[in-house]
This record gives sequence, C-alpha cells and structure tokens, in this order.
Amino acid sequence: MSSNRGVVYVGPGKVEVQGIAFPKLVNPAGKSIEHGVILKVLSTNICGSDQHMVRGRTTAPAGLVLGHEITGEVLEAGRDVETLKKGDIVSVPFNVACGRCRLCKEQQTGVCLNVNPSRAGGAYGYVDMGGWIGGQAEYVMVPYADFNLLKFPDRDQALAKIRDLTCLSDILPTGYHGAVTAGVGPGSTVYVAGAGPVGLAAAASARLLGAAVVIVGDVNPARLVHARKVGFETVDLSQDASLGDQIAQILGVPEVDSAVDAVGFEARGHGHEGARHEAPATVLNSLMEVTRAAGKIGIPGLYVTDDPGGVDKAAQHGSLSIRLGLGWAKSHSFFTGQTPVMKYNRALMQAILWDRIKIAEVVGVEVITLDEAPKGYAEFDAGAPKKFVIDPHGQLPKAA
Repeated sequence: MSSNRGVVYVGPGKVEVQGIAFPKLVNPAGKSIEHGVILKVLSTNICGSDQHMVRGRTTAPAGLVLGHEITGEVLEAGRDVETLKKGDIVSVPFNVACGRCRLCKEQQTGVCLNVNPSRAGGAYGYVDMGGWIGGQAEYVMVPYADFNLLKFPDRDQALAKIRDLTCLSDILPTGYHGAVTAGVGPGSTVYVAGAGPVGLAAAASARLLGAAVVIVGDVNPARLVHARKVGFETVDLSQDASLGDQIAQILGVPEVDSAVDAVGFEARGHGHEGARHEAPATVLNSLMEVTRAAGKIGIPGLYVTDDPGGVDKAAQHGSLSIRLGLGWAKSHSFFTGQTPVMKYNRALMQAILWDRIKIAEVVGVEVITLDEAPKGYAEFDAGAPKKFVIDPHGQLPKAA
C-alpha cells in the first residue's frame, strides 16, 4: 500500500506531520463510493479557520487531519466519475457537497444537506463538518468529484499560475462572497475589517468589482504595511482615534457604502488598550456604526456555535452582544455563513488566468514544505502578513 503523510492536530497550540492512511474511495462512515477521486495534492493552504481549531477554540478532537484548501492532480477516479481523468489538475472547493440535494441545486453548496449527519454543510479536515479527512497531506480523497471539482483547462498554464490558483479553494471566493454580499459595485466606498488573507482577498475582490476606494483595518502593523504595499488604504485600529474618524480622514465622511467582516469571533477591541483584549462583537458593532443607512454588510468571517475559550459563558455558546437595534434603525442588510465556493470559482479562475487579479501577490503567498507546516502555523498565528501554501511533493518551485 502507498504511504501518505499529513498535518495532524495534536492539542491546543500544536500540530505535527504524521504518517496517515492512504486515502480510499470510502465516505466517513466507511461505505465504499465510486463517485470520488484520489488526488495527489499539489498545494494545500493554511487557513485562519484552521488556526481557530489549533488554538483550542473549538471542540476539534486530537488526531484530526487538517486542511480544506486543496489543489491537486487526479491520481485515481472511481468508476462513476465521467468528466475527470488521471492527470487532470483541479481545484477543490472547501465545501463538501453532494450536488443532489435541494440546496446544492440552488448553488448553496456551503449548506449541503447530505454530507454531514450533524448539520447542514460539510468541509475537509474541520471539526463538526462531516468527518471528511483533510488535505494538508500528500494525498486526499474527494467525493462527488464530477460535481465538486473545478478542472483547469490547460495543465501547463495551471502549473505556471498555481500560486494564484491555489487561492480558489477558499480565500478568494470567500473574500469575493463577502464583497458581493456587501453590495460592492462600481464607485463603491468599502471598508474591510481584517488584513489577514481573507480580508485582503475581500479587498482585492472589491477592487475587481469596481470599488472606488477600499479601506482595510487591523491592529497588526505588519499586516497594515503589507495592505498599503498592495494598494489599499488602511486604518490602524490599535489607535485611540475612532474608526469613523479614521475613515473620515480618508473619505471626508465617517461612513462607507459597504463593509466586510473578515475577522470573525476572535476579534479584538479597538484603541490602544482594547486591542490587547478579545471582544468578539467589536467588528460587527463597528461595521454597523460606519456603514451608511440602507448599506450592506458581508460577514465571511467565521463565527461558531461552541467556543470553549470564549471570554464569557455567552461567547462560549456563540452568543454575542450585538447592537442589532442600530443595524435595524439604519436598515442594514447582513449576510452570513460559509461561502458557496462553486458559485464563484469558475469566474474567478478566468480572472486569474487572464491576469485580472494577482491574488498571490495581494495575500502574500509563501510556499513551504509539508515538514515546515508546524512552523508555518506558528508564524501565521503570530500575525505574519503571509498566506502559507504547503507544497507536499516539492513541485511548486519548479512550476513557478
């Protein structure tokens, strides 16, 4: 039997590269399936959502193989797979979706009804998301392959642009979803909370959608420097000046047309002192303050139903002190939930292939080996302005 290695969650703050089982065409319940493929993983990314688990902020069990951002080469296809063959290069949406249920047929693949017995929605290598084995590994199995996988039209072109195309599995569609649901369009003024990879992907997406001004806010000075370097306006939320005042210094008014929350439940407070402490409702409340009346707020940032490390008992069960009355009074629209990657990934692939967006540059892609994954997790957790992309087989440098 062939060997396999993957990044495994050991306990709070610790991951290890371990030998894991070579994938088989079986679902998490052990049932044989023929609609799946086995992929040789070409690139697999470390995500901020993975960090929530690694920090011990979820109920993830030790031994979980991590990784939901996967790009790979088809190694073996089940006999029911009709549109893919060995050697095809494909992007794997982080959503596991059956393609058959009502919600999949409505393009709501983030909440597929058939891939997770616990609740709607499945994902690879993630707690409470159906038990699908993660792809921060050398090899991985993907079910419902004809439906789920996005095949790149030209192998050589795909390998040449792999640093950008690897972002199609999650962060670019997620950022784009945040911008779209926030109503970004030509001439918009946009504020994005969070200068991590998803925040920068949202900012780049807003620019792609025609925004006039895109402002990115964070408490991390290194990430703000990078955001300015790639062309965005910035506000430093560790400063005592209010968010509205800082926006007014840029736009002349203390409000924006559209806002995106790319931070989620581990947000920190604003101001010199506030930035030291976790305040999970801070971002949502601040976005309601600075978004104009009848504006829209996209919320691709992760919020959870259970957070053992929450700041209080309410937060530990996903209950936050949100100023809903303010949002109601201003007639705001809110849009939350997992991104349905397949709704956007084909169009975004074309934007990458035709050089309409250089997402690897924007998010600071840095390629590392599989053995360097624990170090990548540590640097990302420390706030490095980078998107760490794992190259399990040493093929990406040759493809660059």
